[in-house]
Amino acid sequence: MKRIAVIAYGLFTVAGGVLGATGTRPDSSAAEVAAYDAAHQGLVQLLALVVFGAGLSLAVWTAASRPPQLGYAGGLLASGSLLLSGLATWTAAQNPDFARPFTSLAFAAGAFGFAVPLALLIAVVARDERKWLEITGYVVAGLAGLSALGMLTDVLYPLIPVGRFGGLIWLVLASFLKPRD
Repeated sequence: MKRIAVIAYGLFTVAGGVLGATGTRPDSSAAEVAAYDAAHQGLVQLLALVVFGAGLSLAVWTAASRPPQLGYAGGLLASGSLLLSGLATWTAAQNPDFARPFTSLAFAAGAFGFAVPLALLIAVVARDERKWLEITGYVVAGLAGLSALGMLTDVLYPLIPVGRFGGLIWLVLASFLKPRD
């Protein structure tokens, strides 16, 4: 079950990256966000659904993997953050007057709100993996955790995709490789 869930999570995550690549950025003005969402409502709604699907898939992976309590909490918090991000994106697409605040919420939930709990999940699960996978898990978790400092400076925004996509790659490896004995 966890292999199917991680594949679904991966497909949703990559699709979200592709669909969101042409969208607005955190520093876009309210007018830019409203105009983009109005002109691309269907695309933004699809993006919302894909992000929501990633959150559900990660929740299934977490439940199927049965990590220790701290890791379970991290997995469910990361999943919940993606669910919130998807719902906020959908809400932004519904009403241009609220597009900017809901787009900001979607970004925050899908960036820092996701990467930091995912770091917790990976750090806990990494303890039971092969040495090289354990070390790479700690590196990914550390960088994803540091992405929270992006709330203070956008200079650290590049750590967000390291957590998101590095975390995805790490979860796929952890799901398909046998843990150490």
